[in-house]
Amino acid sequence: MIRILRAPWLTALVGCLIYLGVTAALLRPGRIGVIRSPAPPATVALAPDEPSWRFRNPDFNQWVEEVRHEKEAIAAREQQLQELEKRVAADRQELTTATQTVAQLQAEFDRNVIRIQDQEVVNLKRQAKVLAGMSPEGAAGLINQMPDDDAVRILYTMKTDEAGAILETLSKMGEAPARRAAVLTERMRRALPPEPAPAPKTSS
Repeated sequence: MIRILRAPWLTALVGCLIYLGVTAALLRPGRIGVIRSPAPPATVALAPDEPSWRFRNPDFNQWVEEVRHEKEAIAAREQQLQELEKRVAADRQELTTATQTVAQLQAEFDRNVIRIQDQEVVNLKRQAKVLAGMSPEGAAGLINQMPDDDAVRILYTMKTDEAGAILETLSKMGEAPARRAAVLTERMRRALPPEPAPAPKTSS
């Protein structure tokens, strides 16, 4: 019996039986697991049948949105600049018109207003004295032959009663002299006296 247990073929037979038993236990249907493929990564945005050009990257969409906002901001800024440019052009046009109007008014004022210069005063007083020594008829005849500006300067320099007598005589000399007497009277009202000379500076 001991000789049989020590026989090599018995050892091989027992090993085969153990191998078959373990294999049968492992291959039972309840112990066979289903092999599952791993889940696709969450970052994959394409289905297997979709082309690569339809790939959508969340960061790319955010960049596109930022570019769109910047483009809208630039467009709004450009619109504001255009409106500002239009307002500046309108203000410039208004300023030009106002400047032209002032220049026209100044030119008209200069045409209608007699300015007496300081250097003319001595000569005007001499002429006024000569006319005051004449008869009103003779003085009115001379005044009627003078240009309006010269006549106004002389009459303005004369005393009020002396100039009034000459203008009254002129108005009685006919229709045209009467109209001229009215014009001279109106222009005398607009005449400007010479500006006073500046006071000399005193040394301290």
